[in-house]
Amino acid sequence: MQLNLPTALTLFRIFLVPLLVVVLLAPPAAWVRLQVQETASLHWLVDLTSWLSVWREVLGVAIFLTAAATDWLDGFLARRRGQVTTLGKLLDPIADKLLTVSAFIALVELGLAPAWMVVVIVGREFAVSGMRSIAASRGLVMAASPWGKVKTVAQVVAITLLILTNTLERWVQYGNLGKAALWIVMVLALYSMIEYFTSFVKTVDLGPAE
Repeated sequence: MQLNLPTALTLFRIFLVPLLVVVLLAPPAAWVRLQVQETASLHWLVDLTSWLSVWREVLGVAIFLTAAATDWLDGFLARRRGQVTTLGKLLDPIADKLLTVSAFIALVELGLAPAWMVVVIVGREFAVSGMRSIAASRGLVMAASPWGKVKTVAQVVAITLLILTNTLERWVQYGNLGKAALWIVMVLALYSMIEYFTSFVKTVDLGPAE
């Protein structure tokens, strides 16, 4: 099977997920300090580490936004080129969930996002995916909710602001913007889930599947 461009972009998004986690959670400062203690010829690594400590959040945002952009681009190219494939349909939602969940887990680990809010938002994603899977097993397609699309955009904004929490606080003293945006995401997530659930109950026969 030949790999087309939209599917390649989806795989690239999956590849960016571990890179994002490493950038956010595994800064090389401790390793560099250990090496410098062993030899005096690696002082340039200290300068590199200082640079990374300042710009690590910006680099993380660049990786995250690049991955988020491929989410829109692969779907656009697949429709435009007539390259919608079964593999692409399978990988695309997996890549989306991996990116979102990994980013949120990293933010919780960094203490930048409350764990209970992340659980609510991520739980909503899996609940909606479950309803769509049940509907698909009965030959029905649940259309994307407009509020769900707004939630997705708000989620990208919130994750971006949360990653930049310390940078925003240092530069413009608006470090709480990320948490405010996360509250908006949670409200939108719950509202859109109720909307999906209402549509699910009205359209899906919950009797035995054929």
